[in-house]
Amino acid sequence: MQKWLIKMKTNLLPIAKEGLRYICCAICFFVVFGLLDLDFLQFFAFIATIFFIFVFRNPEREISNFQDSSVVAPCDGVISSIEELKDDEYAYKVEIDGSFFNVSLLRVPLVSTLEKVEVLRGARVSKFNALHVEINENATLVFKDKDENTLKVTHRLKQSFKPLDIEMIPSQQLNQGARYGVMVNGITTLYLPKNFRLNVSVGAEVNASQTLIGYFTN
Repeated sequence: MQKWLIKMKTNLLPIAKEGLRYICCAICFFVVFGLLDLDFLQFFAFIATIFFIFVFRNPEREISNFQDSSVVAPCDGVISSIEELKDDEYAYKVEIDGSFFNVSLLRVPLVSTLEKVEVLRGARVSKFNALHVEINENATLVFKDKDENTLKVTHRLKQSFKPLDIEMIPSQQLNQGARYGVMVNGITTLYLPKNFRLNVSVGAEVNASQTLIGYFTN
């Protein structure tokens, strides 16, 4: 496999650095409420601390040895839909529904160059709200591999206490499985071209960098 340069910041801590502020705040409240003998509030501060540690956990995952043309899941979640598109550029749309129970870190789906990244700040309403597609905070990324195969990925928040974090810029060369951001409770959509062979089905549970979505058939 060709070696690619990663310019992103690495994060090998057991907790994602994006979550440290939340955890520290919860711990501070726990200490303050304890000093003030506010047991009821101290209990909720303790629960909040455990919740943030769980949400921002950063497990080290062994990268599976797939071939160069493979695409792996960029996030944890469940395949909620697979749709065929009548589009000149993309033939399939795969949606991955993530929740607070899933690991929140995002990972590069294929060995590629980042062609485009766009983050739009917005609302964080429930996915059951008719306007969530139009108004919720989202990010769009386009990856291209050495054979000119293109993959578009969108991340869209549902109800979440944390904004999207994307740490990439266009023209970066990326290794499959590298961390590139954080999304707490959101929906990820993959747009795949006609020359792609899917390896997943609706209802399947996927893990970022470990679950094979499929291959480009060049």
